[in-house]
Amino acid sequence: MTVPARLLRTAAFAALPALALHAAPVISTFGPLRNRVMPRLAGRGRADHVALTFDDGPDPLSTPFFLRALDERKIRATFFLLGREARRSPGLVREIAAAGHETAIHGWLHRPLLLRGPGATHDDLARARDTVGDLTGQPPRLFRPPYGVMSTAAHLAARRLGLTPVLWTCWGEDWTARATPDSVHRTVVRDLDGGGTILLHDSDCTSAPGAWRSALGALPHLLDSCDQRGLTVGPLREHRV
Repeated sequence: MTVPARLLRTAAFAALPALALHAAPVISTFGPLRNRVMPRLAGRGRADHVALTFDDGPDPLSTPFFLRALDERKIRATFFLLGREARRSPGLVREIAAAGHETAIHGWLHRPLLLRGPGATHDDLARARDTVGDLTGQPPRLFRPPYGVMSTAAHLAARRLGLTPVLWTCWGEDWTARATPDSVHRTVVRDLDGGGTILLHDSDCTSAPGAWRSALGALPHLLDSCDQRGLTVGPLREHRV
């Protein structure tokens, strides 16, 4: 083995503990474990309440349909916004907030934070937080990482920025080309219970083209299912115990 190769191998082994520490929070990506032992991160709240959340917006082609559907049912939700998309559609961000919905951040770009270092992670979250806060006049307090994958750097950055990470307890798998309103509804209610947090998408910017229509079509049925179970639906700000 040449000297440079030996040095590279030694450096790689030396870096393993740091890499393991950085990636340790990835375990929270496993939903059943998260729901059982990390209730706060999973979005567990009041037993008579369900938090309704949307990711990846705002999108002027799709988000207005969700706002209209929610307004018809007098339901408010939490929208985890991408900073770049918020900057592109500032009027829509203000419309979301003016309608009484809670605005939170999903990062600046929809890129895995696990692949980013501490500085880049902090800058990504800070840029999104400041952009959404400036547009709404209310600093966001909640953060959801892209793909639901946390890192140690993301936890530290969120703490410094006054953000609380929140994932979900059930989702609709509404980002795929094969998703339908029926499949989204069925997938959500399979894991839905009081105190849970639902994840849907009001944009297809990171999904199959037009996939948002499956979530929109499922929304009335999901709200009906919650009514039938005696569960109220609202944003995460009304969800905490």
